[in-house]
Amino acid sequence: MSDKFSPALRLADLNDFIAPSQDCIVSLKTVKSKHGKAESQEKARYISQPSQTEAVKISLKDCLACSGCITSAETIMLEKQSLDEFLAHIKSGDTVIVSISPQSRASLAAYIDISPSQVLRKLTTFFKSLGVKAVYDTSCSRDLSLIESCNEFISRYQQQCGENLPILSSACPGWICYAEKTLGSYILPYISSVKSPQQTIGAIIKHHIVQKLGLNRPDNVYHVTVMPCYDKKLEAARDEFSFSVDEGENGHANSVMKIPEVDSVLTSGEVLDLIQSKSVDFKALKEAPLDSMLSNVDDGGHLYGVSGGSGGFAETVFRHAAKKLFGVEIQGPLEFRNIRNSDFREVALEVDGKTVLKFAQCYGFRNLQNIVRKIKIGRCDYHFVEVMACPSGCLNGGGQIKPKNGQSAKDLIQLLETLYMQDVEVADPFDNPIVKRLYDEWLGQPGSEKARKYLHTEYHPLVKSTASQLQNW
Repeated sequence: MSDKFSPALRLADLNDFIAPSQDCIVSLKTVKSKHGKAESQEKARYISQPSQTEAVKISLKDCLACSGCITSAETIMLEKQSLDEFLAHIKSGDTVIVSISPQSRASLAAYIDISPSQVLRKLTTFFKSLGVKAVYDTSCSRDLSLIESCNEFISRYQQQCGENLPILSSACPGWICYAEKTLGSYILPYISSVKSPQQTIGAIIKHHIVQKLGLNRPDNVYHVTVMPCYDKKLEAARDEFSFSVDEGENGHANSVMKIPEVDSVLTSGEVLDLIQSKSVDFKALKEAPLDSMLSNVDDGGHLYGVSGGSGGFAETVFRHAAKKLFGVEIQGPLEFRNIRNSDFREVALEVDGKTVLKFAQCYGFRNLQNIVRKIKIGRCDYHFVEVMACPSGCLNGGGQIKPKNGQSAKDLIQLLETLYMQDVEVADPFDNPIVKRLYDEWLGQPGSEKARKYLHTEYHPLVKSTASQLQNW
């Protein structure tokens, strides 16, 4: 499984890759009980070798989500987010809801050779045949995250305080993990507080939709997302993305239950494994109507959403800021300019000969280091940076289905970029009727107290962990 985690983060050798059996970059010190101090230092490997020293365990708080190893603690957590666990909850009669990312449907479309919209409708048929209650499209929650991101940017820009900019996007858990554990407090204030689309749809379902479905409590729902990235499993397991419910009313005095917004994450590859394990002819499956309560589908059954295989954060916020702040309405595609390579691009808006907005897309840790260094020395002139850990962004996530025999990774990425918006109409998130309804019924308005409570979070440096002992950084 380690070959599907995000790229290794070793700064001494910043080559972006996704590969199995890499050395763990966390310094592990074993302790002999007789002397009570470290006697040796070893690196954990994905395939462990016999050793006379005591086993060292690393918790998820110590993990950097690199491609190095799967520890026993991680294995326990990942087992709780496995296909077996998913099927067990269906079998037990729980109300199971599945939310599917557009990157995952593109990955399955490329592998099965059908359109992404067909994938979504056939997955709806497939999951409901297993006993799933509802299947949603996370393009809807992404629109909500985008609106909150636009509001956040306008607020920070208007403060005219250089310490608040640039805003660094927060939808990538691999990047967030790296920032918290290695960059410390100097970079965290720049990171957007807006939750990722995965956690946003988790909040919508557990805090709002449960009532609309006639369920009294959020723990009555088992929510599963289908994502392009194994790091999303780590994101779903974060303490910040769970909430407490008092069980006293059910006869358990002083009993509090912790409920995650997202109970389990399955990758695109795991869903393919599930389909194959059931010996299903996926192409022959009937196409079910989409659940429109939280899916970007219009009355005619057509999908809609924003362009951009990694969520379209830079493009959407740029367009909104240009119109809101400077009265410039941008028509047609944005003209991003490659800076170092295709994974580091920028776009700027000039008004009266002066650059008033400058945004960037920064994918892969090699490119990210340039942004981080500029921020650290106060020389970053970007206002917003869309950050993704994986080269080529989310379409190249570690949980995506791998290239077929004879197909190069580059060819697959190009195919995914083409498929991603196939049969999808480009639409402004602010015009999304589902999002408007969520604000009217639940949140009030963008940036409101309720919106900040349910759709925003905070990130903190993790200093008391094994990560503080890293070598070669």
